[in-house]
Amino acid sequence: MPRQCISIGTVQQRELLKYELSQELQALRDKGLNVRLRENSANGFTFLDCCVSGVGFAEPVVNRQVAGVITDLIVNKWENILLKDIIRENYYYFDDDEKGAIYDYARKKLNLNQKNKENYRLLILQKLTEYLNSNNHIVIDGFIRFRLKDYVNLLYDVADQAVDDFLMDREYKEFIELLRYFVEIQEPRANLVNVVLRADGAFQLYDEECRAIDSDYLRDFMIDLTDNEINYEDLLISALITIAPREIKFHSGNGRMPATTVDTISSVFAGRVSTCDGCVLCKDGK
Repeated sequence: MPRQCISIGTVQQRELLKYELSQELQALRDKGLNVRLRENSANGFTFLDCCVSGVGFAEPVVNRQVAGVITDLIVNKWENILLKDIIRENYYYFDDDEKGAIYDYARKKLNLNQKNKENYRLLILQKLTEYLNSNNHIVIDGFIRFRLKDYVNLLYDVADQAVDDFLMDREYKEFIELLRYFVEIQEPRANLVNVVLRADGAFQLYDEECRAIDSDYLRDFMIDLTDNEINYEDLLISALITIAPREIKFHSGNGRMPATTVDTISSVFAGRVSTCDGCVLCKDGK
């Protein structure tokens, strides 16, 4: 009677691997095949010996099902462990909270790119299936390290990008805190400043009487969105900090107000910012 045995070794996720294998192999039992799953340990490893026999037995089917279980386990569980290990070993100079934040950034990047994730899942499944077609013994931890180097390198790249994102975000938050301090110590020069995005892509500032603000101390802060060399957001923030109004109201005019600009200024001028749904300034977009 045809018979096949595969020995699967692992250090981590032992119980989950055993459960998932049992669930997957039940489908073979339902087809009338004899399935035995036996567990033993050696040198810190847990080995699950899976044997299948019976009439209608097909070795490629068993290999594919076992490969599918291991693939899902790598992508859904091992990936998190690998990421945390990479961050812990390569960015040891960050404290635990910072490492946790970096991990969250990395996890978000991986989750956002579902196409790449599915491509790597298919690649892992293919490599595992090919390996099991010519081997009846596999240690998952070693297989990942030596046969999935492209996948592991991807995780290293994602971790590097996550560190960059973390540092940029931290610098941004520190910058916002500094600007908040400037706003708090600045004496308000106006009760209300209306910020209008004009049809030609430029910002214009108006006072509470809807008069254009264009005095000497603001002349250097006039912002033209069409000039790529000008950081319009920084200049607008500088102008508003100079005026330090008690209230800021955004009007989209004939254009679409950049969300990042509104968010940044809302962070700096906490509790002072609102948006207009429609008024004379919005309609005119002078």
